Amino acid sequence: MLVITRTNAKLSAEADDAVVEPDQLRRATLASSVGSALEYYDFYIYGLASALIFGPLFFKPLGESGALIASFATYGVGFAARPFGGIFFGFIGDRFGRKMVLLLTIGMMGLASFAIGLLPTFEQAGMLGAVLLVVLRIIQGLGAGAEQAGATTLISEVAPRRRRGFFASLPFVGIQLGTLLGAGTFAVLQLSNDGAFEAWLWRVPFLASVVLIVVAVFIRLRLKETPVFQELEKHKNVVKNPVGQLWKHSKKNVLVGIGLRMGENGNSSIYSALLISFLAMKDGIFPGDKFIGPVGLLIAAGFAAVMVVTFGALSDRFGRVRIYRYGALFQAVFAIPAFYLVTLGNVALVWAVMVVGIALGVQSMLGPQCPLLPELFGSQYRFTGVAMSREISAVLAGGLVPLLGAIFLAATGNSWVVLAVYSLILALISFVATFFTPETAGRDLAALEDAK
Repeated sequence: MLVITRTNAKLSAEADDAVVEPDQLRRATLASSVGSALEYYDFYIYGLASALIFGPLFFKPLGESGALIASFATYGVGFAARPFGGIFFGFIGDRFGRKMVLLLTIGMMGLASFAIGLLPTFEQAGMLGAVLLVVLRIIQGLGAGAEQAGATTLISEVAPRRRRGFFASLPFVGIQLGTLLGAGTFAVLQLSNDGAFEAWLWRVPFLASVVLIVVAVFIRLRLKETPVFQELEKHKNVVKNPVGQLWKHSKKNVLVGIGLRMGENGNSSIYSALLISFLAMKDGIFPGDKFIGPVGLLIAAGFAAVMVVTFGALSDRFGRVRIYRYGALFQAVFAIPAFYLVTLGNVALVWAVMVVGIALGVQSMLGPQCPLLPELFGSQYRFTGVAMSREISAVLAGGLVPLLGAIFLAATGNSWVVLAVYSLILALISFVATFFTPETAGRDLAALEDAK
């Protein structure tokens, strides 16, 4: 039976910092970063491919708008699979340890991405390619459903509590590195002629993911289990049904986590997928141009790699909730002028909007979110709690945003107002959620109870 009390192993702040193993911290940071890089490399190359190439390749008979909607539907299917992956792998992570999950998820995501690069197109095999694309996207989503939850849980349970925001955000530099790799690869490939890109070059980014798989698996095999999970095993506090215990004790914190993620994850999808598609449409700002969007994303990712750690460190000093709240408010205020500026057709302005939206707006929420989500939950079901918060919101914000956005754009004649209002609403949801969020900075992660 679960007893919600603190363990006898509770550590003071000084003792907590003292027991950190430098080698384990370095390995955990590296392992989490490489995994994040692979996940977001997959995320961005799939998002860019959905926006730029998958429509005509796999759904050509549907016409431009129909093919784009179908393409973004497959993008959304991966997000729909993520909560199921979160539940399954969250259970394994809380029941049998964090390390095992990180090995399983990296393999599933990477192999699915590699296989996408081998798919036959509509011209080669009719709808078979589209069906296989959906299947592989589901596999990708199942693995991704626990990858980031595992990374944040792992590094948060290993890092010193007084600098947890800084260390927990470091693996998310991997997100920006993955974005740089994905967007950079697509930007370079766009320099080729359209015939070569559509014929075979689009496959290269997916096939190249095998390199990251090998590196990530090698690093993760050398990891130790986290001190928090070791304490759970030592004191026989590992629960048999972490999912059931989560829903029994933590429904409020799961809802809080979902709300916090809407502004961050949703706006990330708007800037990285929907905006790029909006720019390149035949009646868009830069008709048929498949270079400007990926280059803007590339520039923004470079700034974001620095800013995510900056905001994570600021949350150690000023608190998670305060940084998150002002970040969400900034994103909301920025929404309408940002997307109006895009319509002016100035490339430099478009890139500036992407930099500000992604590097300041999104990262000001993601930085404090990295430690905050693990700190919300008790140690017995932390992995499951983080996974459910992240992945339910990933469906609602990350997966549905490009699909619904494409539908709304088609219905309104590609009006920029769709992007602005969408961004504003999502940011306001997170802003409101911060008023229901307990401050968690410095929390003892060996505690069995949730943050209150």
